[in-house]
Amino acid sequence: MKKKAVELRVTYADTDAMGVVYHTNYIKWFEVGRTEYMRDLGVVYSELEKEGYYLPVTEVYCHYLSPARYDECVQVVTTINFFRRASVRFDYEIYDANGAVMLAEGYTAHAFINREGKIVRAPKHVTEKIGTL
Repeated sequence: MKKKAVELRVTYADTDAMGVVYHTNYIKWFEVGRTEYMRDLGVVYSELEKEGYYLPVTEVYCHYLSPARYDECVQVVTTINFFRRASVRFDYEIYDANGAVMLAEGYTAHAFINREGKIVRAPKHVTEKIGTL
């Protein structure tokens, strides 16, 4: 399965009063990983939306293992766990800058919907690109 790694630096705004990355920021980093993974495949979210397709999150899970702190670099590694006609699940692993310590792991599940909010099949060009993984 294809993997995509993205490196991010922890900003001060990402941390809580203890200097540790606030838990919801990992979910934000999942989004960065997912967006860059899809872009790397040639699927750009803004273009999907122009075509009338959206990918809302239907489920999210994060298991926190070790804290990240201000000014550290982290790696977000993203893969696709499954892809079906109208849904996709991305898995994430967040590591320290060296890739030696896993800081968090999790996933997001998404449904393909149209402008009216109705669940629809993924567009053919997306199916073709993800189906080759």
